[in-house]
Amino acid sequence: MRRIKRILASKRGSSFPLIVAVTLALALIFCGVSEYFRLMVIAQGVRDAVQSAMISTVNDNYDDVYHGVREGYSGAYQPTAGDFEESLDYGDIYGRLDKLLGLSASGGYHEKRNSDGELEFRIWSLSVDIENAPLASGDQASNRFQADGAIELEVPVSFAGELLPPMRITVKTSAGFIPRF
Repeated sequence: MRRIKRILASKRGSSFPLIVAVTLALALIFCGVSEYFRLMVIAQGVRDAVQSAMISTVNDNYDDVYHGVREGYSGAYQPTAGDFEESLDYGDIYGRLDKLLGLSASGGYHEKRNSDGELEFRIWSLSVDIENAPLASGDQASNRFQADGAIELEVPVSFAGELLPPMRITVKTSAGFIPRF
C-alpha cells in the first residue's frame, strides 16, 4: 500500500499531457499552413497558365498588329477598300488552359481532378478584353495592343479532415505588344 501511495504522489510523468497538447497544437498549425500553401500554389499555377494563354493569344494577333502594308505602327487592322478594318483574333484560350493544366470540361466548368476523382480546382467565366491600339500610334506604351483577361477559380478547402467552404478568387492577367523599332 505504501508503494502505491509513493507512485501516486510522485511528479514523474506529469508533463506528458502538456507534451501531447503541444504536439497536437503544432500538428494543427502545420496542417493549416500546408493547406494555405497548397491553395497559393494552385492559384499561382492557374495565374501562370492564364498568363501563358493570354500571351499566346496576343502572339496570334502579331501578323495583324504589324501588317506590312501600311505606314507606321498601329493595332490589329487589315486594309480594305481605301480604309482599315479592325481584325482581332481571340484564339482558343480555354483549349490552351485545358492543355496546360490538364483540365476537362464538365457542366460549364473546366475542372482538374486527382487520380481518386476528387476535385482539385475548377475554372469558369473567362472574359477577355482586347484593346486595339489606334492607327499609327507610334512608340507610345500607353497606346499598345493589349489583351486583359479574368477567370474565376474555385479550390476546395479541407482542414483536419473536414471540407470547408471553397476558396473563390478572380484571377486577372494582362499581355500586350509594344513596338521596339
